[in-house]
Amino acid sequence: MCKIAVSAPVMLVGKGVNVAPLGPDCPVEMVCGVSPAELVPLVELTRGGHSECLHFGAVAVVDKYGVVLAHAGSPQFVSFTRSTLKVLQALPLLQSGAAQALGLSQAELALLCASHNGEAMHVQTAESILAKAGQDYRVLRCGCHVPGLFTLLDKAPPDGLAYDERHHNCSGKHAGFVAMCVQQGWPVQDYTEPAHPLQGAVRAAVAGAVGMREEDMPMGIDGCSAPNYAMPLARLAHGYARLATGAADTEFGDSFALLGEAMTMHPDMVSGTGRNDLALMRAGRGDWISKIGADGVQVMASKSRGEAFAIKISDGNKPALYAATIAVLEQLGWMDEVQAAELDVWRGADILSARGLAVGARRACFGLEVRA
Repeated sequence: MCKIAVSAPVMLVGKGVNVAPLGPDCPVEMVCGVSPAELVPLVELTRGGHSECLHFGAVAVVDKYGVVLAHAGSPQFVSFTRSTLKVLQALPLLQSGAAQALGLSQAELALLCASHNGEAMHVQTAESILAKAGQDYRVLRCGCHVPGLFTLLDKAPPDGLAYDERHHNCSGKHAGFVAMCVQQGWPVQDYTEPAHPLQGAVRAAVAGAVGMREEDMPMGIDGCSAPNYAMPLARLAHGYARLATGAADTEFGDSFALLGEAMTMHPDMVSGTGRNDLALMRAGRGDWISKIGADGVQVMASKSRGEAFAIKISDGNKPALYAATIAVLEQLGWMDEVQAAELDVWRGADILSARGLAVGARRACFGLEVRA
């Protein structure tokens, strides 16, 4: 286990910042608004046998009733949900019957929930959703970026690479937004605006799925220009635990069943080549629903258990998030030996030099506290 000791006050000095002593008698929330009790060390990096980096965060493990079963740090730590929210943002499209009326396929439903690589299969599926709604990619308001197949996998894009909104990792979500607007007769030009009726429907569905009041979910704008919401990790995990129960959920059952099945049957649509969500859902053999979000958020749910966990790495470090995810799976006993071996690479245990030499180590350094 990692241990933090503060033996003497540390002075924080910055331009435009009042000098503040940080020590045992000075709470961190005076500086950054986060209580030390909320975040704990989750992953440690060592080099030469000495600690080099500590990644702080929190974990909440919750059942379908919203009961916190285990945690590290505070399960009530409030975090923006980022792309882990996509499956819940898709609820109005299914609840309204619009997805069914348009005849969206299982792969297309999976893309609604995706942070994809912008591979050909993703682009073609986004095009198909839009075509069924009588639209094309130019109506999408997500913007565009270099496809994740290159940026997320640290590959150089080829010279002359052409890309547009269809390649954006959120194009499936946005195509679903457009389809919902068309089906409901709402304007599509401003569908990302918080006051748009689409976003009102999304906000209400998200609040219902996680068991919160709409006014208690802080809103921000995500990287794709659509509204995103912050909530306690335990609430986010509760939403996924309900998703994992599928048709048994009394409020969103049919929609949860369709979305959960789509994600587990088409994990390549939800993520793509070389991605952690693809590896996790394949290893889960149809039982695990997995979704990563930007800046250190990961949620996983087990259909057979009706449980889910949400993780936040406070500094957003992805290798630390991957390592923490495998540690939670291990501590919860969700993995058998075959799954553990299959996913061992995602621990990122060895820190390698550019020549491939082992120069350090990464390890999870927390233990889940199980509620009696």
